[in-house]
Amino acid sequence: MSETSLNTNQPIDVADAARRLKAIFIGSVGNLVEWYDFYAYTAFALYFAPHFFPSTDPVVQQLNAATLFAAGFIVRPLGGWLFGHLADRYGRRLSLTVSVVMMCFGSLIIAVTPTYASIGFAAPALLALARIIEGLSLGGEYGASATYLSEIADPNHRGFYSSFQYVTLIGGQLTAILVLLLLQNVFLTHEQLVEWGWRIPFVIGAMLAITAMFMRRHMQETDSFVEASKSGKKRESSLRGLLKYPREVAIVVGLTAGGTAAFYTFTTYMQTFVKQTVGLSDITTTYVIAGSLIFASILQPIYGWISDRIGRKPLLIFFGVAGTLLTVPILSALAQTKSPWIAFLLISGAWVFVAGYTSINAVVKAELFPTAIRATGVAVPYAVTVSIFGGTAPAIALFFKQQGHEEWFYYYLAGVIFISLLVYSTMRDTKHESAMHRHE
Repeated sequence: MSETSLNTNQPIDVADAARRLKAIFIGSVGNLVEWYDFYAYTAFALYFAPHFFPSTDPVVQQLNAATLFAAGFIVRPLGGWLFGHLADRYGRRLSLTVSVVMMCFGSLIIAVTPTYASIGFAAPALLALARIIEGLSLGGEYGASATYLSEIADPNHRGFYSSFQYVTLIGGQLTAILVLLLLQNVFLTHEQLVEWGWRIPFVIGAMLAITAMFMRRHMQETDSFVEASKSGKKRESSLRGLLKYPREVAIVVGLTAGGTAAFYTFTTYMQTFVKQTVGLSDITTTYVIAGSLIFASILQPIYGWISDRIGRKPLLIFFGVAGTLLTVPILSALAQTKSPWIAFLLISGAWVFVAGYTSINAVVKAELFPTAIRATGVAVPYAVTVSIFGGTAPAIALFFKQQGHEEWFYYYLAGVIFISLLVYSTMRDTKHESAMHRHE
């Protein structure tokens, strides 16, 4: 008998629902803060890069800044293991609290580091240190957050509640864009933003992280972890325990590859694509991307709710089939248009199927593993896959563009999604065959 069938006819406990909603809100807000801090770097790189990288060539400066952005992805698997182990051994709450504290330190370092003109090569070295700290933090945040939101939700609404991880993930990017727009158009001149204003978003990020830390310190631990802790069994190392689940690890890698490549294409890379290939102005590009991200945020809980009704597998297959067939036509049409409205509609059209992955990928991974190894099982293979397929998507796209064959990237993305489709077609539906009730 499935886990959900055991709970379908139970009456609604209002107090219990309120308790779960409060915990989900706190966990989600912290996730938003972490992603805001991470993406504030890309949003403001144009303004701070000249202060850290000595070059008269703006392209070289941006390339150096982008290299450090990639460094944040390289260390994410290490962060996934570190915080996954912490979450599985000592609790989800502690792991989530420590991760947001680390993100605070990363933002503060960027905010206060002197420029290259003041301290020489120590300036980019400190910037690299900050990005490594933020990458470690974010690598741990995903697994612990996905595990926490999935465990704290009641079984009948797990897809809906866990979908807010990507609502807040996208919300972090939107918040960074909003801060950029306000500083650009309301509070500062261009000269002020270039001279010192670029430090403001990192100060904001550090302050938000401190707020999230205090909120997380008092968040409740999940019942699943508490029950698993009562078993009294000696716990083995997290990586050794993970090796007992090679099939589940392979499933996480396979289901993530296409989804993360699509996600970073239609978020991080899309701003560059719309500006350089479509040819829209900076401000118009920002509005188009912001509008598409708002639309994407709305889709997440809707799809999560649908997955609670029909299962996770149909949504994943929908993403795989539509992504394989429609990625090339959508990106090809987008490259040809000069209309911001058409660009917005095309990107939003892509989100209609990309949300089939983003809305439920966290809960699917959590439902694959038992409690004792869940956070590590979610975090480590996911972080490795994101580093390979997600973080590299913009670089691969730009490489093909530099070679004069930008359209090759369209087929590359469709191919990676197709590989994931093969996994979706053969894996079990985790809603109906969930390991959430298993602790050892």
